[in-house]
Amino acid sequence: MALADAAASARWRQSWGLNSAATARAPTSAAFANLTLEPRAGGHAAIATNLLAGPVQVRLHGQSAALQEKPPSPAVLMPHERRTLLWLPADGSPSQLVLDAFPGDPAARPDNHPYQLPFRSQQVRVSQAFGGRYSHSDAQNQYAVDFPLSEGTAVLVARAGKVMQIVENAPDLGCLVRVLHNDGSMALYAHLQAGSLQVRPGQSVETGQTLAASGNTGDSTGPHLHFAIQANTGLALNSLRFRMRSERGELRFPEAAP
Repeated sequence: MALADAAASARWRQSWGLNSAATARAPTSAAFANLTLEPRAGGHAAIATNLLAGPVQVRLHGQSAALQEKPPSPAVLMPHERRTLLWLPADGSPSQLVLDAFPGDPAARPDNHPYQLPFRSQQVRVSQAFGGRYSHSDAQNQYAVDFPLSEGTAVLVARAGKVMQIVENAPDLGCLVRVLHNDGSMALYAHLQAGSLQVRPGQSVETGQTLAASGNTGDSTGPHLHFAIQANTGLALNSLRFRMRSERGELRFPEAAP
């Protein structure tokens, strides 16, 4: 058995190859879920584990006689839930299993809740907003906003919820916090200062509470806060348009032409 694939920021993908000579690699801290094979009843059980303090949708696919015979439906795992998705007979036939994972519950219906500015400032600067051509062109970041902030600026909770995920050093987004709201939407706060986190997974947080300090981690060209509202729209992680208020009223974010 060997772990053979890696993660993308839009989803976590992991695969196992049976009868493979590849070397096993452990998932990174950016994983949403993982896949393990455990001996059971003369074969192996393929077990998915949700690594987050919030719901994760998983899909198992690949090349296997067992998968072709009875392919499992996508499943939503509750926080830290382990679930057997498939049993593989030990008949010596090669199999390749792939687990895709997407944070959030696809049954959620995000509302039009106004968000609070996630830092204290009389002046608000935006370096990249909706549809920004540098890095806001993919589905999960299309409606993200980048706020240039000096390193060490307090980053505040924009809407009350529960800390769903913390990653100290994701390859692209650096240090990040994902907060789950009661309507199933998720706020992403990224490029935070390493070592500045003041919350933990599973913790309830209130609007205006300090999450961390702003930084310049990950794939970043300068100190800033990358903020996005995301939702699982059914085996896909997409960003959503959002409203945001400051001390001077509601903000109007520029939007690049498609």
